Amino acid sequence: MRLDKYLKVSRIIKRRTIAKEIADNGRILVNQKVAKSSTVISPNDVIEIRYGKKILTVQVLELKDSTKKEDANAMYTILDESFIDEKVAL
Repeated sequence: MRLDKYLKVSRIIKRRTIAKEIADNGRILVNQKVAKSSTVISPNDVIEIRYGKKILTVQVLELKDSTKKEDANAMYTILDESFIDEKVAL
C-alpha cells in the first residue's frame, strides 16, 4: 500500500493530499529513510512524521484498504510523540 493512502486510511493524517504534500517535502521517514508518497508500506515498518512542531513515530501493524473510524487506530501503534523546541531547531 502507498504511504499517502496508508496515512489517510489509518487516519494519522486526515487527507491524502496533505499526506502526499508532507511526504513529497521530505518530512516523512520510513525505516529511517526519506520517503515519498508512493513509497510502499508493509507491516512492521516504522514511520516518522514531522509536521508543525510535532514528531510522531508509529509502527505499522496491519494494512487495510478501508476502515471505520473506531478501527483505524488498530492499524498502527504509537512508538513516540515529541515536540520540537524552536530554539533548538534554529
